[in-house]
Amino acid sequence: MFINLKLVLWRSGIHQNRMAQDMQMNEAILSRIINGYREPTPEQRAQIASYLNAEEQWLFARDPEFMKTRRQSSPDGL
Repeated sequence: MFINLKLVLWRSGIHQNRMAQDMQMNEAILSRIINGYREPTPEQRAQIASYLNAEEQWLFARDPEFMKTRRQSSPDGL
């Protein structure tokens, strides 16, 4: 999960569906990226960071606790 990305969205009040529309991105893909189920492409990372006016590396820092829990519960270890 990209906790910083979720935090910025929550604080800004921006809805995922509006963000996806504005960026011309599929809503399901954006949701998977935000929730950590899909790794964004470098272009998507840059586009999202630009849209949110946030530093890309910070925005896409992984939450280590979520990743540890996810690896333990996932049969393929993703």
